[in-house]
Amino acid sequence: MKEDTQRKVFNYFLKNKIENFIGVPDSTLKNFIDEGIKKKKVIITTREEEAIGIACGMQLSNSPSLVFMQNAGFANSISTIASLVDMYEIPIIFLVGWRGYLKTDAPEHLKVGSIQNNLFQALGLKTKILKDENWKSCCEWAIKKNKKNESCAIVVRRLKDE
Repeated sequence: MKEDTQRKVFNYFLKNKIENFIGVPDSTLKNFIDEGIKKKKVIITTREEEAIGIACGMQLSNSPSLVFMQNAGFANSISTIASLVDMYEIPIIFLVGWRGYLKTDAPEHLKVGSIQNNLFQALGLKTKILKDENWKSCCEWAIKKNKKNESCAIVVRRLKDE
């Protein structure tokens, strides 16, 4: 995804009252995260479960939140998502970098990359693939889900080796 598009995505969410951006850095999302850091709107955590917990607390205080992470971190967070986000119906927007999308990605990313969609389905989490040409409609979709008290995931494919 183009650098400019990732920056537009961040600014669109911010302009549309997503107030908190919490997560574990992922190089697939580096320009999104960088834009948030420049605006002093990002909280970096050491674990994805920590980011989800912080986002849930903020969401419960009526402060809409987005959690960003790599798909391996999403896989590590299944229990937290199921037992906190899902059980208590806390609406969180997940922005997930899809490592292992390309078969040329690092070997450690290939397994989680191949089962990622199954994980979303098992959680009943609706997803959209974010692309340069559909970024705005994906953001609008996620904001509508959030306002209807539904969690969702927007996925950014890693399209080149870095």
